[in-house]
Amino acid sequence: MMQAVPAAQTSDQAPLYDCDVAIVGGGVVGATLAAALKDSGLKVLLIEVNSFEQAIARERGYALSPLSGQILEGIGVWPDIFPHIGKYRHIYLSDADNVGMVKFEPSDLNREFLGYVGEHKVMLGALQAFINEQCEHVNWLCPARPTRVLYDEAGAVIELEMAGQSQQIRTRLVVGADGPRSQIRQSAGIKTRGWKYWQSCLTFMITHEAPRNDIAFERFWPDGPMGVLPLTENRYHIVWTAPHAEAKALQNLDEAEFLAELEY
Repeated sequence: MMQAVPAAQTSDQAPLYDCDVAIVGGGVVGATLAAALKDSGLKVLLIEVNSFEQAIARERGYALSPLSGQILEGIGVWPDIFPHIGKYRHIYLSDADNVGMVKFEPSDLNREFLGYVGEHKVMLGALQAFINEQCEHVNWLCPARPTRVLYDEAGAVIELEMAGQSQQIRTRLVVGADGPRSQIRQSAGIKTRGWKYWQSCLTFMITHEAPRNDIAFERFWPDGPMGVLPLTENRYHIVWTAPHAEAKALQNLDEAEFLAELEY
C-alpha cells in the first residue's frame, strides 16, 4: 500500500530523519534493493514517479544470469518469479552468415539452466507484492516526483511534488535508481562518460511453433547483434540492433513485412 511519510523537523544538534535510505526509482532495480534491505533494520522509502499500474506496464524483458537468480533467491522473492519466467539450458552464438556456431551447454556450468528471461511485469509485480506483504520497514511514496535534493554533512532533504502538494523528506542516504539519465545522479554532480551509438534497438516478442523453447540465440551481424531469448508459453523476446535509419524503417513496416524481414 502507498504510505506518505511526514517531513521531520531538524535542529542544529540532532537532525531527525524520515528514513535511513530513500530510493528514488521504484522499478526493478530500486525495488530489488528495497527488498534486499528488508532485514537490515533500516527504514527504507521507495519514491516512484508513476503509479503502481503505470510502473508495471512496460513491455520489455530482462536477461538474468544465474547469479541474478541467486540474489533474488537470497532475498526471498525468487519463488514468486521463477515459475513465470523463461529459462534456457543452451546458448548458441553465431557470426553473420558463418555456418559455424559456438554452443554452451548445462554441463559447462554444472547447473540445470544457463540463464533466465523475465518480463518486466512479472519481475516488478512480484517485487511490489513482496515489499507490500513482507517488508514492514519499507514504505512507498507513489506517485511522487522529486523536484530537488539538498545535501549536507548529515544527509539530504528531498523535495517532492505529490498529489499537487509539496513535501520534504529527510534521509541519511539517497539512492538514485531512476534510470540511465538519472536526475539524482546529475543533481549530485556525479559524472559519467559516454558516446552516441550509430545503432538503435528494436525489442519485441513473438510466438513460435518450434518443438523446443530452452535455447537462447545471439547472432553478430555487421550492423549489430540480434538476441533471441526464450519466454514462457512458446514465446521469444527479441532484441534486433540496426543502424538508426534501418531500425526506423523496420519499425514502420506492417506485421507481414516485418515478419518477412525477420525470417530473412
